[in-house]
Amino acid sequence: MADKKDEIISMQLDLIRQMTENNIRRLSDDIWGPRRDAAKKNADGTPKIPVQPRVPGTPPAPANPNVPGGPNLSGSASDANRDDLTKASDGGEGGKPAEIDEDIPPVESMDDLRAELDSYIGLTEVKREVKNLINMATVYKLRRDHDLPTADMSLHMVFSGNPGTGKTMIARFMARVYHSLGLLSKGKLVEVDRSGLVAGYIGQTAIKTAKVCESALGSVLFIDEAYALTSRSENDFGFEAVDTLLKAMEDHRDDLVVIVAGYTELMEEFVDSNPGLRSRFNKYVNFADYTGEEMIGIFKLNCKKACYVLDEDAEGEVADYFTAAAEEAGEFGNARGVRNTFEKILTEQANRIAEMETITREELMRITLADVKAALYPEEPAEEPTEAPEEAKETEEKPAESAPEEPKEPEKAEMAEKADEADKGDGE
Repeated sequence: MADKKDEIISMQLDLIRQMTENNIRRLSDDIWGPRRDAAKKNADGTPKIPVQPRVPGTPPAPANPNVPGGPNLSGSASDANRDDLTKASDGGEGGKPAEIDEDIPPVESMDDLRAELDSYIGLTEVKREVKNLINMATVYKLRRDHDLPTADMSLHMVFSGNPGTGKTMIARFMARVYHSLGLLSKGKLVEVDRSGLVAGYIGQTAIKTAKVCESALGSVLFIDEAYALTSRSENDFGFEAVDTLLKAMEDHRDDLVVIVAGYTELMEEFVDSNPGLRSRFNKYVNFADYTGEEMIGIFKLNCKKACYVLDEDAEGEVADYFTAAAEEAGEFGNARGVRNTFEKILTEQANRIAEMETITREELMRITLADVKAALYPEEPAEEPTEAPEEAKETEEKPAESAPEEPKEPEKAEMAEKADEADKGDGE
């Protein structure tokens, strides 16, 4: 029985681990479901081989060199490439950015892309702005195909909003749109932050930033928290990274799109910090916080995708929790906070199931009110009684002073007589 419980706990924890690892790089897939089958094929039309989850303690599977375009089955460096996302890590001072997988994604139908955009929960204002961008890019491409003059159109964008509002997801979506329209040759998303662009010594930042820009050619370069490049002193190397970035945007204007993202106020300061930034970034998309109803929808979608079923009373508790969380959605983390809450509930469900004698398929899928409450409102450990201060102890040990006793009746009469005699003596 103990072995069976350990196996169940291992399966549940492995599932949670996989979802946690994909939380940042696969935000769109985690919230909206897997991509269509077309996106799961290699450039030559052969299907990609999925990476099977590895049981902890077992050695990784070797790479499969016999399959054309096949991935590295060890599930390491190719994971990011398979998701069309390359993280250019710091790699130390002047480190080399990660290379992009040359497996170019397929061209997709614009009707399918519009339908996918409409299926996203919330993002009403973002959808309107993105549709405008799609229409502009479509007409621009058609005029160019018909040898008609086209005005210079900047595809670079500023995404502003709190964390967890879908900025990375929409950036990845726009890379697919521009690639499908023929405006970008690869349609990948290369994601960096300050650490991926700035080095620690003079002269290294320009080289490091130039390498990142080169790796992003034909793709979208997504700079998260871009304001960190210019929010420090004027002698900071971040300004050198901005100058190098502006030169790359000018030199490769036909095959490089840069999207910068961050908090609304800080992004305005970032764009105003350099005249070149203001002239090149003229499209702004604001990502509003999710409402309570939208968070509930995202949570239910997570449950549906992972084959979990909420009890009716558990669903009501979750709805009340997200409605309250929406009042401070920025601090809660929006969709990212919903994801973290979902994982906490799965942990509590695994703890409950591990104590059961008989476990059925239905029970493995069921999320109860107890699971939800244990995750959302964990019991605080009881505080140990603290010893009273020495002064308080002395006060407690010292007996209270007794009030003076009331004189008895005979004593009262004697005292009155003495008082009268004293008055008579004073009168004489």
